[in-house]
Amino acid sequence: MLDDVDRGLIHALHIDGRAPFSRIATVLGVSIQTVARRYRRLTAEVALRVVGLPDTRHSGQAQWILRLTAAPHSAQNLARALARRADTSWVKLISGGTEIFTIVTAPNHQPDRSLLLHDIPRTAGITAVSAHCLLHAYHGGPAAWRGRPNVLDERQQRLLEPVVQPHSERHAVTRSDAALLAALRHDGRASHADLAKATGWSAATVARRLADLRASGALFFDIELDAAVLGVAVQALLWISVAPAHLDRVATTLAGHAELAFVAATTGSTNLVANALCTDPAALHRYLTQGLGSVEGIHTIETAPVLRTVKAAGTMTVSRTSATGRG
Repeated sequence: MLDDVDRGLIHALHIDGRAPFSRIATVLGVSIQTVARRYRRLTAEVALRVVGLPDTRHSGQAQWILRLTAAPHSAQNLARALARRADTSWVKLISGGTEIFTIVTAPNHQPDRSLLLHDIPRTAGITAVSAHCLLHAYHGGPAAWRGRPNVLDERQQRLLEPVVQPHSERHAVTRSDAALLAALRHDGRASHADLAKATGWSAATVARRLADLRASGALFFDIELDAAVLGVAVQALLWISVAPAHLDRVATTLAGHAELAFVAATTGSTNLVANALCTDPAALHRYLTQGLGSVEGIHTIETAPVLRTVKAAGTMTVSRTSATGRG
């Protein structure tokens, strides 16, 4: 169970994942020791962690959504193997454990090196592969899921907003940032000294590069944790077919629904994918029939229940039910 301090801490980290414990403690009205102790406990008990992630709109990379069908005995091993790769995120076992969903990131200028074209077709145990290019994200990434704890008032939120210096120059993620991004994907709260060790840069260079990437929107920070502690007992991926003329309107409407953590336009037989998080099967049914049912322009919906999230947006993690962030 989460109390008010736990929820306040989670909300604070959603606002600024690298906010010093001293600032969070002041906002919450507790001691620094209390914040540090609660963070350690949540890390151990509900898999809470902060991750630093590139905004792919500024990284020169494309994202592909893969649906892989495999025999039940091999699906879990395949999901874990995919989760260990650096180019995958959101590896989920769905549809009774015989299907795997994952997002693969590939350089725009080197599509032939992607997991999509080389490794996947050669992997034993796969009976079907479906690939969908992610064309546009309407919700997810830097936009946080609306079902997160939202307990801090406007004054408290303003005090926690990261201090970002405006830059006239637009900073994009480059190849030289690879080591920095890998370290932040593992631990978004890593110190400048630890990041300096990981990159071979000086601490001052790390601080300056972080500031530049954050100011330009090329880098953002998110949190991951076991969604069950937020009352989420049911997750489902929704594959939605919408008439092209209505796609932007429908997707924008869905992006405002509190039940959805992710909404994106894709290629394929369906042109919209979403991730629904609900308290129980009845709540999912209400959302499908009333929430989505009231949106004009939706033709068909395929619902694929999520059994387990093997990997979220960060590096490989083990989750009891699922991890939730902004994707």
